[in-house]
Amino acid sequence: MADEGSSGTEVPSELEAPPLSTELAEDPTAAPESDLDVTAVAPEVLADSLGDYLKAWGRRIKNGESGALPIVAGLIVIIIFFQIERSRFDSAINLVNLLTQAAVYVLLGAAEIFALILSEIDLSVGWVLAVGGFAIAELAAPPVSLPWWIAILGGVGATAVIGYLQGSLITRLHVPSFVVTLAGLLFFEGVAIELATIDKSAVGGVMSVSTASPIFKLVNSSLSPALSWIVLVVVLAIFAALTLSRAARRRAQGLTAPPLGITLATIAVTAIGGIVLVYICNLNRGSLLVSLKGVPWVVPFVGLVLVAYSLLLGRTRIGRYLYAIGANPEAARRAGINVQRIRRLAFTLSAMTAGIAGLVYVSFLGSISTDVDGGTYTLYGVAAAVIGGASLFGGRGKPIHALLGGLVIGIVYNGLALMGISAAGQYMATAIVLLVAATVDALVRRRGSSAV
Repeated sequence: MADEGSSGTEVPSELEAPPLSTELAEDPTAAPESDLDVTAVAPEVLADSLGDYLKAWGRRIKNGESGALPIVAGLIVIIIFFQIERSRFDSAINLVNLLTQAAVYVLLGAAEIFALILSEIDLSVGWVLAVGGFAIAELAAPPVSLPWWIAILGGVGATAVIGYLQGSLITRLHVPSFVVTLAGLLFFEGVAIELATIDKSAVGGVMSVSTASPIFKLVNSSLSPALSWIVLVVVLAIFAALTLSRAARRRAQGLTAPPLGITLATIAVTAIGGIVLVYICNLNRGSLLVSLKGVPWVVPFVGLVLVAYSLLLGRTRIGRYLYAIGANPEAARRAGINVQRIRRLAFTLSAMTAGIAGLVYVSFLGSISTDVDGGTYTLYGVAAAVIGGASLFGGRGKPIHALLGGLVIGIVYNGLALMGISAAGQYMATAIVLLVAATVDALVRRRGSSAV
C-alpha cells in the first residue's frame, strides 16, 4: 500500500461532500459530466455576487444542507429561555464561569470529532482524561516536582501513546473501535484508581497541584483587561488579513471564492463576537474589595487548540484524507491513501486531546481524585460533537461543532442549576438535546439523499 505522501492524487477540496457513489469509486477525484446537483455545491462556486451567494445558500438549506445553522439557532433559543427564567444567567460572573466549565466538554467533543469523521467512536476519552490528569498532577507535585511544562508534555504524551495503542489494535487486528475503546474505558478506569491508590502523596485518593503553578492558573487566572483587548485586536487583524488574502489569492488563481460582501460580513461577525466576549470578561466578577476582571487564560488556550485542529482538518493533506476515508474508505484506498495509518493517527489525536482536557480538568479543580466520572465525561464528549453538528455516519465534522456542542451542554447544565433543577433533571435534559440533534442529523441526511 502506498505511503500517504507517495500519491499525487488529490482528494476533493469540498471536505463535507456526500459519500462517493459507486460510479465514482474508481476515481474519487472525478466529477459527473452531467446532472450536477447545484444544491450540493458550495455557494461560492455558483455565486458572482452577494445576492447570488445568498440564493445559492438558501437552496442548500432548503435541500437539507443547513450546516451549523440549526445548532446556532437552538443555542440562541436556549440562551433566551434561561435568561427569561433566571435573570442571573447573563451576569458576568455566571457567563465567565460557564465558559470555563464548558472548556472540558468542548475539548472532549474535539477529541471525539477525529473518530466520528471516520464513522468510528472512541468510548475511552473520559477515562483517558483521568489518566492524563493524574499523570500531570503526579509529575508536577512533590516528590517528583518536575517543571510544569514537562509535566504537561508527559501527561499529554502518555495519552497520545494510549491512543496509538488503541488505534493499532483497531487497524492491525481489525477489532471494532467500539470494542477496543470500551475495553479502554474499563481498563483506564482501573489505571486511574490504581494511580491514586499507590501514590502516597495522594491524600484520600486526591492529588493536588500548587496554586502557584501555571497548571492551576490556566483556569483560575485571567489576562489583564488591557492585555485582553490587545490580544483580541491582534487576533482579529490576523484573521481579517488571512481571510482577505486567501480570497484574493483564490480569485487570482481562477478558483472560486466567496463574494467580498460575505468575506467582510464574516470578519464583522467574528469581530462583534470577540468584542462582546472580552467586554463581558472585563466586567468586575469580584467583590467591592477584590476586583476580578479579564479573560480567563483557558479561553484563548481552548481557542488555540480548536484553531490548530481546524487548520489540520481544513488545510492539510491529513485532514483531506480523514474526510475522504470517512466518506468512502474503499475509494480513498484506491486513491493511494494509507487508510490504516490515517485511522491510527485519528485515534492518537483523539486520546491526546482527551489528555489536554485532563489538563483543563485538573486546573479547574486544582486537583484530581478517584471520583472522576470518566464514563459520563465520555458521553459528554460524544454528545458535544453530535449536538454541535458532527455526523455519526462519518465524513462530516469540524472543531467548530465541538465548540457549539460543548457550549450547549455547558449552558444547559448551568441554566438548569440556576433554576434549582436536580442532577437527574439535568441528565434528562441533556439526553433530550442529544436525541433531537441526532434526529435532525438523520433527517437532514435523508432529505439530502432523496434530493440527489
